[in-house]
Amino acid sequence: MLVVGLSFSTRLYKIAEPPHVCWDETHFGKMGSYYINRTFFFDVHPPLGKMLIGLAGYMTGYDGTFPFIKPGDKYEHHNYWGMRGFCAVLGSFLPIFAYLIVLELSQSHTAALITATLLIFDTGCITISQYILLDPILMFFIMAAVLSMVKFSRQRYRPFSASWWLWLILTGVNLAGALGVKFVGLFVILLVGLNTVWDLWRLLGDLSLSLVEIAKHFLARVVGLILLPLLLYVTIFAVHFVVLNKSGPGDGFFSSAFQSRLIGNNLHNASMPEYLAYGSTITVKNLRIAGGYLHSHWHLYPEGVGAKQQQVTAYLHKDYNNVWLVHRQGDIDSQSGTPDLVRHGDIIRLEHKETTRNLHSHLHEAPLTKKHFQVTGYGINGTGDINDLWQVEVCGGRKGDLVKVLRSKVRFLHRATGCVLYSSGKTLPKWGWEQVEVTCSPYLKETPSSQWNIEDHINPKLPNISLSVLKPHFLEILLESHIVMIRGNSGLKPKDNEMNSKPWHWPINYQGLRFSGVNDTEYRVYLLGNPVVWWVNLASLGFYLIMVSVASIALQRGFSLSQKKIEHAHVLKSEGGLLLLGWLLHYAPFYTMGRVLYYHHYFPAMLFNSMLTGITLDILLKGCDLLLRPPYSDWLQRVGQMVFLFSVLYSFYLFHPLSYGMTGPLAHELGSVMAGLKWMNTWEF
Repeated sequence: MLVVGLSFSTRLYKIAEPPHVCWDETHFGKMGSYYINRTFFFDVHPPLGKMLIGLAGYMTGYDGTFPFIKPGDKYEHHNYWGMRGFCAVLGSFLPIFAYLIVLELSQSHTAALITATLLIFDTGCITISQYILLDPILMFFIMAAVLSMVKFSRQRYRPFSASWWLWLILTGVNLAGALGVKFVGLFVILLVGLNTVWDLWRLLGDLSLSLVEIAKHFLARVVGLILLPLLLYVTIFAVHFVVLNKSGPGDGFFSSAFQSRLIGNNLHNASMPEYLAYGSTITVKNLRIAGGYLHSHWHLYPEGVGAKQQQVTAYLHKDYNNVWLVHRQGDIDSQSGTPDLVRHGDIIRLEHKETTRNLHSHLHEAPLTKKHFQVTGYGINGTGDINDLWQVEVCGGRKGDLVKVLRSKVRFLHRATGCVLYSSGKTLPKWGWEQVEVTCSPYLKETPSSQWNIEDHINPKLPNISLSVLKPHFLEILLESHIVMIRGNSGLKPKDNEMNSKPWHWPINYQGLRFSGVNDTEYRVYLLGNPVVWWVNLASLGFYLIMVSVASIALQRGFSLSQKKIEHAHVLKSEGGLLLLGWLLHYAPFYTMGRVLYYHHYFPAMLFNSMLTGITLDILLKGCDLLLRPPYSDWLQRVGQMVFLFSVLYSFYLFHPLSYGMTGPLAHELGSVMAGLKWMNTWEF
């Protein structure tokens, strides 16, 4: 009851402060609004977290009308506390789950209380739980999955009982939840998977079990830990696609067929001319997933990047700069009643409607893909040169075949150089507005990157046909959405003026994250772990490795140890080993990631570190009887526990303004609540 009371009170205190958008609330609050409004959007994470945020807002009276444009925007009369409160409630369960996990693993209330104390009074855990973010939802499912796994392991002597099935199924449900919020949920799936493999290996060695019984155990785990989570994960996406049925800002990331499902999209129940003709106004979409629309704008390539001509890129959003006009090889299109249709093998010129420059290529190298040629916009009012001519090729077609809008896969072969128009998928630097590079590839093999389709098609002189035949089935859109998410995740770049942290920074609490406010007149919130908690966690990793080594040697050499000490050694090795593995799985992979990384990515690993600290410190303090006789050893143990408790509470008292907000002088100025507490120069509060 004490852990529950403290956990909820520390997370729900000042939940409505500050009454403006903080940090990534601008993304996830906005996405919650999209669900309430049923507007389709694109995000690099699976949908469960945002769906739950939207549901929490809807249930507490939020109407989905707040725009969430930028951090600092005032919420005013909008009801935002429901979404914040939902995240804070899930964040409040983290110390409770950690307490129960450690209690189950170590059978020690002291170890469980040490863990709960670390998490309840960690300023970082409090801050990250109090805002409209995915992190508390993700960590809730991770911890619930670990608790369910540990409880399930404790049922090993009652196989196939009701409680055995309950914890197995709950483990599967929570694994689906973790993966449904962020792909980081894969790490806890790996932890549970390795634990399950070890469990089955142990059962295989139990000669009292028949092979039929072992097969039953195996199948039960396949159903509970693979099939059930997979079914739930797919169901999350099914709900996501049913709810988001209106056109929105995410349309352009997806194929033309995908977009035809969305109410309000120009392709939904649309009709347009069936075959491409000269004089038509069109948009051209690359068939690579997240390949983008062929796009140009007034900006030129910078000095030193090929010829200093107009940029041509691929852009993922719908935009008037995606519109092109189709002309014949000469300058004159048919002026008669019915325009001529474009056929396989025709030579055409594409004129950018907004800037009147022609799509052009030449032998200068492309900006990023150095073995390809540069593509530019050239000429003015449609006049250019021989490098503006492209031959249309329908994939799988023959000379004279017509180009079907949306359905034909088309390639554009450059007449002068023989290369093919290509979307590389690489993101251009700031000068290219971080749009996608378009090149002319000398490698003529057919790939989605060199294939395009005609999406929008306007020609008043041609009859229109309905596009309803295009709608894809569920498995197609499920696969496409995953490819787009994975590509988007790997392409994440840091925002302007934002610190991109390194994984080695995180365990040492090297640098926090500014959630709100910069100057002394603003309400400032800074995400930073309680230094005592984080540094005790770091030290305990070292202590754990030393203690487990000593315990292993002592057991191996057959030293005469009391039964209690032997139990402690086994807890360190097996249960501590499980938590260390959890920490490594949630931390080590970040060293291999190419995407932008932030401090908050460490928090799931920090939970495992805190649980390991609980077990390590408890056994370390109980080892006092190796130094002193009772009652002195008991006194030393109590003193150690009190020093630990006082240190954590006092540091929480010192650093709590970082979580609950501060105004007035900055930390380096006199009269600041944080004066003298900037223990590391890299802390920016």
